Amino acid sequence: MEAQLKNYPALVLNADFQPLNYFPLSTWSWQSAIKAVILDRVSILSEYDLFIHSPSCKFRLPSVIALKEYIPINRYPAFTRFNVFLRDRFRCLYCSAPFDSEDLTFDHVVPRSHGGRTTWTNVVSACGYCNIRKGGRTPAQSGMYPMTQPLRPTTYELRENGRAFPPNYLHESWRDYLYWDTELEQS
Repeated sequence: MEAQLKNYPALVLNADFQPLNYFPLSTWSWQSAIKAVILDRVSILSEYDLFIHSPSCKFRLPSVIALKEYIPINRYPAFTRFNVFLRDRFRCLYCSAPFDSEDLTFDHVVPRSHGGRTTWTNVVSACGYCNIRKGGRTPAQSGMYPMTQPLRPTTYELRENGRAFPPNYLHESWRDYLYWDTELEQS
């Protein structure tokens, strides 16, 4: 039963009913969700058709929960390899081809050997082929320029980029909370 229950995560929304993260999607294990419910830290918005039992209680597993206290989101995200890939929408900024994160590399537009720094404004996603082709040369020396100017993104911009990459697991009860602000089809 325990192994089966791990297939029932709860989507976690902030107090404003927005996911804490889109990519990776903010979820908690069923144990963490139940604990938060018991401690009255979250509101249950949707439930699975599955119950768990304790000696004195019976609970339906929550599928969507919202925090009761709003957690402010930092204006700017951390500078990480993954966030650079997300900013660049998992594309090589030299050839514009899409890649999985494990097939992308970090490229310094102005190489460190030429005084370039490891910052949002000097690092881009690159495929292995383009990274090797550019090598330790500047854009002018290599004739390779990023398709867009690398900038420091806001958390909001990364969240919007993350929405374009749906998670592998998406329970039906989550759809109303993840995509409620997308434009509806008109008939």
